[in-house]
Amino acid sequence: MQVQDRGIWQLLMQRTSVRLAVSIIILACLIAIFAYPLAPDHTPNANRIIIELSAKPPGFHKLFLKEPISAKPVKRSFLHRIFLGQEADSKLMPINSFRFSRDSLMVSHYIDEGVSDTLSFSLRSLLPSSSGTRTVSEMQGVLKKEYLDKYYFILGTDRYGRDILSRLLIGTRVSIAVGIVAVLFSLGIGILLGAIAGYFRGWVDNVVMYLINILWAIPTLLLVFAITLAIGKGFLQIFFAIGLTMWVGAARLIRGQVMVLREMEYVQAAKTLGLGSFRIIYRHILPNIAGPIMVIAASNFAAAILIEAGLSFLGIGVQPPMPSWGLMIKEHYNFLLTNRPILAIIPGIAIMILVYAFNILGNALRDVLDVRERF
Repeated sequence: MQVQDRGIWQLLMQRTSVRLAVSIIILACLIAIFAYPLAPDHTPNANRIIIELSAKPPGFHKLFLKEPISAKPVKRSFLHRIFLGQEADSKLMPINSFRFSRDSLMVSHYIDEGVSDTLSFSLRSLLPSSSGTRTVSEMQGVLKKEYLDKYYFILGTDRYGRDILSRLLIGTRVSIAVGIVAVLFSLGIGILLGAIAGYFRGWVDNVVMYLINILWAIPTLLLVFAITLAIGKGFLQIFFAIGLTMWVGAARLIRGQVMVLREMEYVQAAKTLGLGSFRIIYRHILPNIAGPIMVIAASNFAAAILIEAGLSFLGIGVQPPMPSWGLMIKEHYNFLLTNRPILAIIPGIAIMILVYAFNILGNALRDVLDVRERF
């Protein structure tokens, strides 16, 4: 059945693998948007370090004493907390047990497996200044309810005692964002140069192809290294570096498609009617190569995620403490030889699943939008 007889979406959704891939992509996008409300650690970049809990296994849980900090953080707005998190208002101390002794709290401070020490805190020092109006029993009740809590680390903790699940969820933002920026840059430059080269041919085509061949001869990672070293390392810089190196493949594909379509009868008719070249490209040629453009967009999205992970692993991508899946692997790859390989395996699995979803979607789009079915 021809593509035009049935909707593209219906054709794609007939495949179980595509439904699964689209579900993964939608889920990743929702996680990227609502990462902080979903994450157990709501602090910026999920960077709450609890050094006593270094490299704990999945399912680890511990009782904590919340010690108030002297400088209270600024209360952030609702949107700020959703997109950037909220600074912690207390310090978490892992404890094995606690007991009250008159107006003091005695805790067994957890240091490591089988290692602990006993600490004593005055109830009035832990509670706000209004505690002076409370009795000892009232303060004990408030402490049990508000200052003693059990935390669960579903995926364990990293080498710095940070919650892996929280950093994994927030790291989704980097992968999704770098994919979006890379696709926008690569398609924007690729469509412009590819369409001009394929339509006008001649010296314009020679100049564009000369530039494409030069960049094509340079390995992508080396080119990204050069751009990164030129504009610096960081969150925004890595987006531009990846986007500026991925337009070559898009330009070559679009150039070839435009070269075919410029000879079609409807394009020749538009020329005969006196329509301008750029109007013909925009109104008559580009809409007819939307299929290949969608395919290259899905492919570039997956490639951008892999490149960003590789750059972060090498230390020239996203910088700490911002969570990135590639950076999480770099920080824990040496644990692969210990009894905690899960620290490096978890972000690796996340990269694999998301890249696989985009590759499945790209392959399905290629099959459904095969240009040979359009003529």
